[in-house]
Amino acid sequence: MLEGLNDHTPGRCARALLAALCLLANLAHAQGSLDEKLAKIDDTGRYVPEKALAELLKLEAGARSAPPPTKTKFLLLKSFMLRQLGQKVESLALAEEVLAFGRAQHDNVIVSKGMLSKAFTLQVMDRFKESQDLVLEAEKVANTTGDLRVRSDMTTSAAEVYAAAGNFPLALAKEQAGLMLARQSGVPQTILDALESMAGLYMQMKEYGKAAEMIDEALALAEKIGSPGRMAGVKALESSLASDTKQPARARDALLVALEIERKLGAEAMVTSTLVDLADSYLKAQDYQSTLRYSMEAMTRAQRVGDATTVATAQVNLGEAYLAMGRVAEGKRNMEAGLAYFEKSGDKPYLQSLLLEFGDALEHAGDLPAALAAYHRERALSNELFEKQRQKAIYELQEKYEADKRQRQIELLRRENEVKSAEINNRRLQQRVWWLLALVFALAAVIVGLLYRKVRQANAQLEVKNLELKAQSSRDPLTALYNRRHFQEFMRTHTQVEKRGAGTSGEEIVGALFLLDVDHFKHVNDTYGHAAGDAVLRMIADNLRVVLRETDMIVRWGGEEFLAFLPAIPRSGVEEIARRLLGGISSHTIEYQDNKISVNVSIGFAPFPLVPGDHPLPWERAVNLVDMALYLAKAHGRNRAYGVRGFANFDQTSMESIEQDLERAWRAGFVDLSIVLGGWTENAPEEAEAPLVQAAALGAS
Repeated sequence: MLEGLNDHTPGRCARALLAALCLLANLAHAQGSLDEKLAKIDDTGRYVPEKALAELLKLEAGARSAPPPTKTKFLLLKSFMLRQLGQKVESLALAEEVLAFGRAQHDNVIVSKGMLSKAFTLQVMDRFKESQDLVLEAEKVANTTGDLRVRSDMTTSAAEVYAAAGNFPLALAKEQAGLMLARQSGVPQTILDALESMAGLYMQMKEYGKAAEMIDEALALAEKIGSPGRMAGVKALESSLASDTKQPARARDALLVALEIERKLGAEAMVTSTLVDLADSYLKAQDYQSTLRYSMEAMTRAQRVGDATTVATAQVNLGEAYLAMGRVAEGKRNMEAGLAYFEKSGDKPYLQSLLLEFGDALEHAGDLPAALAAYHRERALSNELFEKQRQKAIYELQEKYEADKRQRQIELLRRENEVKSAEINNRRLQQRVWWLLALVFALAAVIVGLLYRKVRQANAQLEVKNLELKAQSSRDPLTALYNRRHFQEFMRTHTQVEKRGAGTSGEEIVGALFLLDVDHFKHVNDTYGHAAGDAVLRMIADNLRVVLRETDMIVRWGGEEFLAFLPAIPRSGVEEIARRLLGGISSHTIEYQDNKISVNVSIGFAPFPLVPGDHPLPWERAVNLVDMALYLAKAHGRNRAYGVRGFANFDQTSMESIEQDLERAWRAGFVDLSIVLGGWTENAPEEAEAPLVQAAALGAS
């Protein structure tokens, strides 16, 4: 029996070994098939996440029991697709699962991937600071590994964090390092990601030639790997570059190519976004029929998927197109619907820009009252944002002051502790060496004297800091002019006394208020950047100091608004001051980055105090009338000054009626206005009646 067993043992071993090899081969084949399916789903999930997620869920049981790299790939894909579909909490939970899995495996590649996935989810949850800190931490973890693809992804993501903070030199260095790692990895998708990210950074830096090189290489690579979705993404990037370089036709062509690809892919979200971009492009090209067509399709698709932001954006484009086509009622209805959404969402800077566009569109459509209302809404929002920025600056300054104060207190406590320690040591020494007692007391007296002198010095420095803080709280940090708060405190205690001048003329001496607003200031910011806008505001402040006297109060009233209060000038010289202000500002040009920039202003003005009846107006109402005169100057052509000189037939009207509609009160003869245009003055209403009637007729048509 033993012999028989020995004879058959080699055959059994061979068969067992063959079965084991077959099993391993089947497992390897199944594993390879699963990885291939995940790679295919990865490519689809970027563009059609709802379809890809359904396919992914079919693989969940096998993927969760797969080796760590495959399981990690599955969890990251599921987290990504849930994030794309708006399921943020579920996406965050999966990212945390990857992170915990990587730590349990002691695998820094998995840990860094989990950290990056979590950072991206935190970003869409508007937790930006946590997201950025996590990206930078993920880069450090990835750099401890030898995985070139992971290190490239993390380095590129870190570059985008630095770019968002405005640190372009460090961001560029990171982008270059990320692209180098991607090329070393030899993975086309990773190289493509790095190229797109670097192109975006070059566009931010306005180095458009280098951005074009990155985009050309990315287009060639996307075509080579045969990924229509990646091709559509790069085409969208090409469109952004063409828009930035003032090539609208090329931008539209790129968007049309991207749209065709996205329609074939069935990428609904990408199609909707591209439709909105196309509508905006055709709107700028004044092709209003195309604008209507693409906006309506975008709105229909966005309503189908519940994308309220895209619906509102499409309504704004529709409104502007209708207004430009003369269909004012439809335009206003669509614009108001879009504005209502952005007002509810709390995106006040974007809402402010939309109100400016609304006002301009209404003005060109001839609806001047509605345009004036839109400008008033924009100005109120602008003042609110300006006040928040000012408060933020004051809070930051106060926080810095408190930090310095705390540091001084800590230093003082430290020194007090040193004194206490010295006193304890002295008492110990007193027990041992009584004859050193006198020396110890003398030393303590010297230390206390030094501390007292230090405390006095600290108090003196504190008083100086308090004075500096008071001065800074009354000045605008950009222009060094007085701010609104200082002017308001000044006017609460100011008493205006009307005087008669010396000499035979006996001319009346009055105060005067001038409110200036920069014309088309948004165009300067959009064309040259906000730094150029700041330079323009500083230029205007400098010119106001030259034109006006040292005794006059000059105030930065709002974003691009300035107020001047002249306490004592001849009444006949008010219009001359307005003319000098118009000419003094428009005659100056600043050079910014090889561009010459000049601006005009519109002005509202009035003598102060204004006395419509028996009692003078409070300064707040006087400023409000000057503001209304400024808006008349804006609505009637800009680069001019409208002044309230006085009132007539006041027994037939009321101040509330005049404030409700200054132009109507002017036409009715209750208000005496003067107009200053580039160096000449005309009385109103008789001489200015004709152009205003013409403007009213245009608005009625």
